[in-house]
Amino acid sequence: MPGLLTAEGLRRFTATATAHMADETVPGLVALVARGDQVHVEALGSLSIGGPPVRRDSLFRIASTTKPVTGAATLALIREGRLALDEPVDRLLPELAGRRVLRRMDGPLDDSGPARRPVTVRDLLTFTFGFGDAAEMFSAEQPWPVVAQANALHLAAIGPPDPAGQPGPDQWIAGLGSLPLLAQPGERWFYNTGASVLGVLLERAAGQPFDFRLRRQLKSLAVRFRHQPRVAALIPDPEIEDRRMRIEQLPLHIGTRNIRPNV
Repeated sequence: MPGLLTAEGLRRFTATATAHMADETVPGLVALVARGDQVHVEALGSLSIGGPPVRRDSLFRIASTTKPVTGAATLALIREGRLALDEPVDRLLPELAGRRVLRRMDGPLDDSGPARRPVTVRDLLTFTFGFGDAAEMFSAEQPWPVVAQANALHLAAIGPPDPAGQPGPDQWIAGLGSLPLLAQPGERWFYNTGASVLGVLLERAAGQPFDFRLRRQLKSLAVRFRHQPRVAALIPDPEIEDRRMRIEQLPLHIGTRNIRPNV
């Protein structure tokens, strides 16, 4: 029947998924394809090199997927009237008020000028608030002064995450606020750090821990759509003491750490 999954199509689907393990990119994966009421799932490989086999309900670190989840949580708070898209973040993040901007991104920390305008919620959502990962910093012969200082403060705001070494959210945002921006707000896109700042902003706007807020929102999605099972999505389970995520059945069209979702 036209439009349905076919045996040949599923064979190619399995081959494509398996190829990602054949070149040692990943040790294992769960892949899903759905068409209408047909749902096909492949659980391939192992959870780690030499580890247990992957199952359909295996738990995975979701890495940078936390960024769009954090964005969705921000928009929910905007809808509730707790934030405004174009308001300066100074009200809830006074640590980021009165920003200074480096004259050269690789220049000394004291060679800076005033920001032309405040950082807004929109800047954080679009990763244009003036700070974060830039390709140039990773190809530099020596660490830029701002990168070296961020590392000295254990912010893990640039480069790979280090949740075990990062300070708590208040100390973290204070440390970030002690650094100049790399560019004027709204001027340039930088990866990563905007989502981390949103984590602190959301916690203060909601008046509750960031992970608790996400658990509440995702739980409401599960209740709303539980009668339409389709594909696997992550929702929080309050019965799991370590706050891991468990697999529940949610509809196909549902789209969409620790306080700093920077991985």
